[in-house]
Amino acid sequence: MAIKSLQDLFVHTLKDVYFAERQIVKALPSMAEKASDSELKKLFQTHLEETKGQVDRLEAVFGLVNERPEGEKCPAIEGIIAETEELMSEIDDADTRDAAMAAAAQAVEHYEIARYGTLVAWAELLGHKDAAKKLAETLEEEKSADAKLTRAGQRKLNQQAA
Repeated sequence: MAIKSLQDLFVHTLKDVYFAERQIVKALPSMAEKASDSELKKLFQTHLEETKGQVDRLEAVFGLVNERPEGEKCPAIEGIIAETEELMSEIDDADTRDAAMAAAAQAVEHYEIARYGTLVAWAELLGHKDAAKKLAETLEEEKSADAKLTRAGQRKLNQQAA
């Protein structure tokens, strides 16, 4: 897709984050399974369901801007997920693996926060008010997930790994 305008860039970025969310849906079950800490396991399971809702919301956003939902390969999310899978396979100590997975999940959340923040701003600028509201809802969910991971790490996971 040739990007010639902010609208084109907006759609390209929507496709990027749609691809990313669908990859996250595939990765979270494995992370939940490998988590030894019950709180972390629950965080991953809860975020899996939330992410499925985010995929649905993105599909609605595509409709609001008269585009067909489709993904655009996202090397950034593929790299974060590949690094996470590598860490999970290399770390034998369960506590250390939990701390690593929480940190990797935060890397994903930070990527998503950056993408959704930009999409909200562009949607508002382009006059896609309903799309902006839906994207802002997802942005808040991503910020909340990041905060929960931070609390889990600070309260328990990092201490156990130390």
